[in-house]
Amino acid sequence: MTDEFYMQLALDKAWQYQGLTYPNPAVGAVVVQDGKILSIEAHQKAGTSHAEVLALLSAYESISGHKIDFDKFDSQLGHKFLLDLPQEFFSECSIYVTLEPCSHTGKTPSCALLLAELDLSCVVIGTKDPIVGHGGGIDIVGRGILSPTINIGILEEACQALIEPFMIWQSRAFVLFKLAQSTNGRIGGGYLSSQSSLTHVHQLREVCDTLLIGGNTVRVDKPTLDCRFTEGKAPHVKIYSKVDNFDREIPLFSIENRDVDVVNNLDFLEKPSFVLVEGGEGMLEALKEKIDWMLIYQTPKLSANTLTYNTTMNLQFLHTEKKDVDMMIWSKQIGH
Repeated sequence: MTDEFYMQLALDKAWQYQGLTYPNPAVGAVVVQDGKILSIEAHQKAGTSHAEVLALLSAYESISGHKIDFDKFDSQLGHKFLLDLPQEFFSECSIYVTLEPCSHTGKTPSCALLLAELDLSCVVIGTKDPIVGHGGGIDIVGRGILSPTINIGILEEACQALIEPFMIWQSRAFVLFKLAQSTNGRIGGGYLSSQSSLTHVHQLREVCDTLLIGGNTVRVDKPTLDCRFTEGKAPHVKIYSKVDNFDREIPLFSIENRDVDVVNNLDFLEKPSFVLVEGGEGMLEALKEKIDWMLIYQTPKLSANTLTYNTTMNLQFLHTEKKDVDMMIWSKQIGH
């Protein structure tokens, strides 16, 4: 198998957690020994173990045949466990990671320092960390005790596309428009998506800074917009509307510990943040020039409903994957 094959596995795994790692980037990692895949992992949530640590811990389980008896997502415990292994434990292993290992220590220890201490045969990196001041991980790994072989730039363009949201929310809001539609492009009429898709939406709601909706959605649908499928904290909501004539007795306004604001401009999008948009044709048209990416949940259904997104957009598909019976499509406007 080629380096590109293993890196693609890491990319596909990372895409499963796209957006959910906010404010961190999505990152995937694969550990291989003599052509055998030992682990495929990805960073899943900010403040928890990074992809490299999860992949190495899973590789340990594959090599040793022993299950780890602590929380793998505790980065401090993970780093300590790996550093306490015999130095030659991973000497026949290569690790593939989509993004340059982090050089700094924050909520989690430095992955570059960890890799520098381990006797890995090869470290393969998709793309360098593009954030000024975040780099240096490659140099740290290269100065390790046994100086592993380092290959850089494998599927670099795809690895850079993976972290585009991370790059955007450094300076302004990353705006993700979510929509669900039937195979014949119809919307509305109750839940269209599978339970897996609905749960994924609620996971995104949990991590976003703001859930942006249109006034008509509030007036007509009277939504709750919580995170009941994940039992998480409901997102703060902004209603984009020229007129504030909303019924404050509907469920949307009754959830504790969240803000619901009515706004008549989009100036808040200038602030670094993650904004998830849920709405119909009116919101899509109003925000067309502000939307960075679209997340489409396409269901294997044909609907007689007449509602649709009656607009013209040329999209580039970035990644697709199955969510139960649905197809989940990450995309963006061509030329945007």
